[in-house]
Amino acid sequence: MKIALIEPYFGGSHKEWAEGFKQHLEFETEIFSLRDNYWKWRMHGGAISLAKKFNESDFEADLILATDMLDLGTFLALTRQKSNGIPTAIYFHENQLAYPWQEDDRDIQNGRNLHYAFINYSSALAADRVFFNSAYNQMSFLEGLEKMLRFYPDNRNLDSIDSIRENSQVLHLGIDLERFDRFEKKGQNETPVLLWNHRWEHDKNPEEFFETLIELKEEGFQFKLIVLGESYGRQPEIFEVARSGLQQEIIHFGYVESFEEYARLLKSANILPVTSMQDFFGISVVEAAYCDVTPLLPRRLAFPELFKDENLFYKEGDFKKALKNSLRQFPNQRSMQKQVKNYSWKSMKSEYSECIVDLINSLG
Repeated sequence: MKIALIEPYFGGSHKEWAEGFKQHLEFETEIFSLRDNYWKWRMHGGAISLAKKFNESDFEADLILATDMLDLGTFLALTRQKSNGIPTAIYFHENQLAYPWQEDDRDIQNGRNLHYAFINYSSALAADRVFFNSAYNQMSFLEGLEKMLRFYPDNRNLDSIDSIRENSQVLHLGIDLERFDRFEKKGQNETPVLLWNHRWEHDKNPEEFFETLIELKEEGFQFKLIVLGESYGRQPEIFEVARSGLQQEIIHFGYVESFEEYARLLKSANILPVTSMQDFFGISVVEAAYCDVTPLLPRRLAFPELFKDENLFYKEGDFKKALKNSLRQFPNQRSMQKQVKNYSWKSMKSEYSECIVDLINSLG
């Protein structure tokens, strides 16, 4: 079976998932992609560029599998001579109905932010099957749709929500976790090492993370710090504040190009304090947990779905208190790998294969 995987934003977790899909599943997969720049323009114009690539290719697909950054309706309209009769699915890594916007974003100020959510909505309607990487992602999208559609003056088509719900299912991320097995966990640290391995963006709430660490340092708590993750364009100012204010605690600060260095740094950390306001799955948290870094998690987003150990969660507003307790209890560390190994491609590939084969056989 041949899969055309359409990815307008080929970078970060989107790229890892697409490449993992191609590598680990026994399909012939061709990836049609664009660089991971200008996400808004990818949602507006990516379908036109990718339709051109698809039309010019001699790849004959049994399934078109797009991701949520694609305007699927436009793509199918522009490829109708070639895509007609081919089953289509869309995989939601995130959704624009639940994504937290910055108040100074020009699209918020000009009332254009709903347009990106509407692209997600129309794409879900155009697809034969809608996959979500978590139950939280699915729930937040479906619940957000009713609120969005009621915003419009008439012909709201609220029944379309049920149509999408009936055609949707949760299909958790597959992650190449076994690649971390090549590296040994560092021996016990004398001082707890804290980790940040998320994107350097506002939705990961770096202000609460770093401001709390600076306060704990001023109160006399001892810790070291590893800061990883990518920065896209303008980064929050708190990162430079932290680089200066936590200079004595920093082991590493910045993105690393090589996976070997990334794995080595994860394996040398002890605690992953998480303050995110947006995580539709949380691949960076799962990767750290697989490396036996103990996450400290808010009870929101996808985290309660992924982790069942109640001791890992803190109550809303109690992040500083919970982190203090973790530092005081060090080195009382938990073995985390067993809690997340089911998200490896080795474990997930049979579920993926079954979903894809069933879709093709039922609609092809």
